[in-house]
Amino acid sequence: MKWPQGARLPFAAALRVPFRLRVFFRSAFALLALATLGLALSVLQDEKERSHRVYADSLRQNQAQIAARLRHPTGQLMLLNPGLAERATTPVAPLVLPFAAIDFDDRSKAQQAVEMAGCALQYPDGATLCAAVGNNPFAGGFLYVVGSLASGPWVSHVSGELNLGLAHRASIEVSARGRTWRWTAPFEAAADNPLRGRLTGFDGDQPLTGRSRPQRDFRGWLWQEPRCLKGGVKDGEKADSEDCARQTFYSVRLPVQLFQEVLGAKPVVWPPHDLHQMVVRVKLLPAGDGPALFDSDAKGALRAFSVADLQTLLLPGEVLTVRREGSPQTLLRLTGAVASSDSPSPWIDALIRRLPVEGYDAPLQARETLTSSLGRYELELSGNLRPVNRQLAAVATRLSGFVGAMLAAVLLTWLSIEVILIRRVTLLTKRAAAVSTGMRSSGELPTLDLADLRGSDELGVLAQGLHELLLRVNDDVRREQIRAVQEKDQWHAVGHEIMSPLQSLMALHGRPGDPAERYITRMQQAVRVLYGQASPSEAFESTTLQLQPLDLNAFLGHVAGNAGYIGIEQVVFEDAGRPLMVRADEYSLEDVVTHLLRNADRHRAPGTPIRITASALGAQAQVRVHNQGSVVAQGQAERIFEYGVSEHAGAQDGSGRRGQGLFVARTYMAKMSGTVQALNVADGVVFELTLPLSP
Repeated sequence: MKWPQGARLPFAAALRVPFRLRVFFRSAFALLALATLGLALSVLQDEKERSHRVYADSLRQNQAQIAARLRHPTGQLMLLNPGLAERATTPVAPLVLPFAAIDFDDRSKAQQAVEMAGCALQYPDGATLCAAVGNNPFAGGFLYVVGSLASGPWVSHVSGELNLGLAHRASIEVSARGRTWRWTAPFEAAADNPLRGRLTGFDGDQPLTGRSRPQRDFRGWLWQEPRCLKGGVKDGEKADSEDCARQTFYSVRLPVQLFQEVLGAKPVVWPPHDLHQMVVRVKLLPAGDGPALFDSDAKGALRAFSVADLQTLLLPGEVLTVRREGSPQTLLRLTGAVASSDSPSPWIDALIRRLPVEGYDAPLQARETLTSSLGRYELELSGNLRPVNRQLAAVATRLSGFVGAMLAAVLLTWLSIEVILIRRVTLLTKRAAAVSTGMRSSGELPTLDLADLRGSDELGVLAQGLHELLLRVNDDVRREQIRAVQEKDQWHAVGHEIMSPLQSLMALHGRPGDPAERYITRMQQAVRVLYGQASPSEAFESTTLQLQPLDLNAFLGHVAGNAGYIGIEQVVFEDAGRPLMVRADEYSLEDVVTHLLRNADRHRAPGTPIRITASALGAQAQVRVHNQGSVVAQGQAERIFEYGVSEHAGAQDGSGRRGQGLFVARTYMAKMSGTVQALNVADGVVFELTLPLSP
């Protein structure tokens, strides 16, 4: 069927569209444009309100997080030591601890206090050092030096030995207000444990004599871990028998005379105002004249806690101010990173400012009073809405592009509908409907002539594509019909050519008792099944079986006895001891069992038998074919019964396996009202068949 050419509509036909329809379309597109603008403004206002609310919540959360940081001993350390961020790490200056004192005699407590306060300097070689005083002057006014390093075993000082250089020792020097105090503290190991002991302090400015006595208020301890840093202590071996590096921790209390003088003055000013100008140097020396194990003046020391940790919490433009309550002096002032200097478009900035949001122009500030054992501090966090405005401007800029594109699309769509599309779409729809009507009435695909609608635009390309598609569909339908006829003729020819020699074989081996007679009969039946079908799977599924009464027990014994003729050895049948009558097609059931035997033969372990058992379970007969060997892969117990599923399917090794045998087995069993399934057992696989017992 060919569509006539006389149905063309001229371009002026657009003018014949009713006036009301044109008004309707134009009004609809005008409303669409206004709705687009209104939607954009509404989204921008909601975004401004949400951004303001989110920023206010974020400011309060930042303030609460900063307050929590400052309540921690590390934060209090920063409050007690103003200007800590600007100080150099070396030479070492004492800090004021957020504790009254350090329990230096207890390793765990001393280490915990230093770690909680975060006062330790971290050196590149892994050593640490904290030099600090307590925040309570009535705790004694001592200077504490606590640190750790990795070192080998320490040589202990022998009592009465005047040469301190024969043992490991600590050399500590404190300088302040033009005065210097020095101590030399040799290591004296405990009698019961050479890995721990005392650091006994002697005046470092005086030579050691027989009358020299340790300083009474100088107290120090040193502990070494029993395990080496590279590997542990061996079983049955003493810890001090290994000459290896161990983690070493030391804690020293220094009686600095300057502190005693400060505490004796009235009124007591603690800590001293020039504490940050005091210089402490700690050197750990080996036995002999070797290089120092540790020197606090070594380069590269870093603080465990830094003001930068708080500054990272601040957004661009935010300012954090910390003052002691009642004091105008600022202890800490931090400013967030400098925001980008990119300014938004003036008209976009003016538009954002005109969008009404309650409380947007009010300054944002969050205040909190921090109460600790050291006093009360006022925290003030000032917000900055410029980054919020800048983000809104970026959103508005992106949104303006989308809005402009949408308005342009609305305009172009209206013009296309008015000028180009309506007429051609109408013609294409009418002709396509005519094709559909002709297809339903005649059963053949008619010809659709769209020559007048073709062009370089999308609709023209669609018309051309539909025209070519219909031509190709017509060609494909004809080729498919020819192919189907050819395949059916081919199966007829194959069946005819195979049936002739099978008839001759039946004449030679058709005598009763001839083992070949059953297999020739099965071959004839298989050829009849496939004869005239388009595909093997369709042939098996469309086969009609002749069900007759059959003694399953005798049948299986016969199949097992003849298995050797088809190359399957060591097939053992365990007789059920009584007849098991079922209704089945003898040859189809033999095909099922043979396929299972061949599958079991391929997967059994060499030298192991294949066992067939038959039994009655209620109203059903059950047959189990068991082989020892590999099991079915997980998740494949059902897929192996699908057509074409085989580990050798499509192989080029000449095996000829197509993944067809188990498909045939399940198909035939279903036609005989039976089932077949594969089960993994401890030593291999069992294929289980079930058939209804005949009454």
